[in-house]
Amino acid sequence: MRSPKLAALELRRFGRGKLPRAALVALLVLPLLYGALYLWSFWDPYGRLDRIPVALVNEDEGTTADGKRISAGDDIAGGLRDSGTFDWREVSADEARRGVEGGTYYLSLTMPADFSRRVASSSGDSPRTGALQVRTNDANNYIVGQISRTVFGEVRRAASTKTSRSFLDRIFVSFSDLHGETEKAAKGADRLKGGIGKAEKGSKDLADGLEDARRGSGKLSKGLKDLHRGAGDLQDGATKVADGTRTLADKVNAVDARVGPFLKDNEKTIGDTARFVADSAGRLRDDLAALEKEAPAAAKDARAASGTMADVHRTRCEDPALPDPACADLERAGDAVAAAAAVADDVSALVTEHRDDLEALDKHLGTLEKQADALADRAPHLSEDLDDAVTRINRLNTGAGKVAAGAKKLNKGLGTAESGALDLDEGVGELKTGADDLNGGMYKLVDGSGKLAGGLHDGAERIPDYDKQDRDRRTEVMADPVQLVSRDLHEAPNYGTGFAPYFIPLSLWVGAMVAYMLIAPMNRRALAVGAPAWRIALAGWLPVVAIGVLQTVALMSVLHWAVGLHMARAAGTVGFLFLVTACFAAIVQWLNARFGAAGRILVLALLMLQLTSAGGTYPVQTSPGFFNALHPFLPMSYVVEALRRLITGGGLGPVWQACAVLTAFTAGALALTALSARRRQVWTVDRLHPELSL
Repeated sequence: MRSPKLAALELRRFGRGKLPRAALVALLVLPLLYGALYLWSFWDPYGRLDRIPVALVNEDEGTTADGKRISAGDDIAGGLRDSGTFDWREVSADEARRGVEGGTYYLSLTMPADFSRRVASSSGDSPRTGALQVRTNDANNYIVGQISRTVFGEVRRAASTKTSRSFLDRIFVSFSDLHGETEKAAKGADRLKGGIGKAEKGSKDLADGLEDARRGSGKLSKGLKDLHRGAGDLQDGATKVADGTRTLADKVNAVDARVGPFLKDNEKTIGDTARFVADSAGRLRDDLAALEKEAPAAAKDARAASGTMADVHRTRCEDPALPDPACADLERAGDAVAAAAAVADDVSALVTEHRDDLEALDKHLGTLEKQADALADRAPHLSEDLDDAVTRINRLNTGAGKVAAGAKKLNKGLGTAESGALDLDEGVGELKTGADDLNGGMYKLVDGSGKLAGGLHDGAERIPDYDKQDRDRRTEVMADPVQLVSRDLHEAPNYGTGFAPYFIPLSLWVGAMVAYMLIAPMNRRALAVGAPAWRIALAGWLPVVAIGVLQTVALMSVLHWAVGLHMARAAGTVGFLFLVTACFAAIVQWLNARFGAAGRILVLALLMLQLTSAGGTYPVQTSPGFFNALHPFLPMSYVVEALRRLITGGGLGPVWQACAVLTAFTAGALALTALSARRRQVWTVDRLHPELSL
């Protein structure tokens, strides 16, 4: 059975019930969803900009210049409202800010209160540029922000040109005044000649005075040299003092960091301890005085007591008439008293021998008592005293640093002054020479002043004096000296026409992709009967081509008669799209035939790669390098370029190139499908049990 008959049988399946017929209708209409609807929604957005709400804030207070009232803000606001570019709504600054932030307005244009004053300042002493403030919010819509930048650029240029015209007009008006003033200057030059003689005498006096000044500058230079030497010594000394005070301050601050917290937390304890030490020292001094006074008497009394005890023991125990039971106790008591007497003698001897040491000890104890009393009195204020001392030392350090810095500056300044004095001396000498030259040059001024007067008279005759008509003509040219003459060779009338070459092939690819979801890429009957591989490939390709032709006719009919797409070469466009749908069908057929269920994913992936590398929106050169590399190897790149020439006009070179490329892709894809059909006629385990099935 031949391939056309197999294709017809495949299409006949869609007429055997309501559901297949509905599927066929869906296949025919599906490209409209991608092509017609997309283009319709993007058809002419720039023609509907007057529907975009935009906030206009006119805070300009106006001004008066040259006796005329200037209201630049009102002029611009009126021009914007009349332009119909946006839906301008005059609101307050707060409402505009909230509206742009909240999405009520896509952007805002603000003319500040001093806008007119800035515009009019070009003729004053302090010219300033006028600033139009634009606030956009890309979170509302990025494209509107880009459009506004172009629109407001034109507004700014128009306002600048108008201001320039006013400024230049005043310049040309001033030429007449300049003409009159030049004549006055010429008369003044005549009078100047008479004063040259007086100036010559003055130059002689100046030369004599500069001679005296040169002698004085020499003395000044020598004095500054001595001062500079002394300032160097002062700097060295001040630096050493600053280093010492810095070291002292570092040590004191370190001690303060360790001791300060302890003093602040233990002031009461320190006071109590100092008071206890003072009291103990006083009592110890009293005890030392008593010891020094009583030690000899105590030694004498102890010796007497020891003798008495010896007499009692001798009387009662050595020659007794009767034994005395207390003798043992008396003997022990006598020994104890004797020992005490010996100790008392030793103490008395020690006090006598070390009397000078005891006096020195008493003196030290007195000093300790006095200092302890003073410490006890100051204990509640120890931390304050320490802080005050640290502060004073830090101030001393700071002051020493400032003195050192000042000495350094003084030394440097005197060095500069010394150099300046030398330069002054040389300069005065040069002035003296110059004054002599001046004296000689004054004679030449007589002749020069005459020439000046003549030149001013000639200049007054050459300065133009424009009337109003000349001023207007010259101002017009100088305010806008360059005019842009734009000519579009093949103009696309609207946004949708410019994007049609991009969306049309997208819709046809989707149509082929969905068609092979309903139609097998290889006819099962032809596979079963062992038909030739090329016949199997054609049998699976021709039905989708037929559907694609119908899709193309439906799509282009709707775009032309419903949406309004006008093509420079309508018949060529439709015929080329028949080739496009045939090529796309062959590629999609091969991917499905070769890779089975995974082929549908590859078809979608290939569509994404073509959309991103075809250059349908922005020039492909603006895309990353990866997409630039893919661009020449994918069919949609050539389709987009050819459709641009067919729809908007231009040379047909890209069209013929695209036809050749599409024909090659079609033939190659059909050959690969035939090869896949040949492989499919051989059953394998993978075919019987596929890993993935969609």
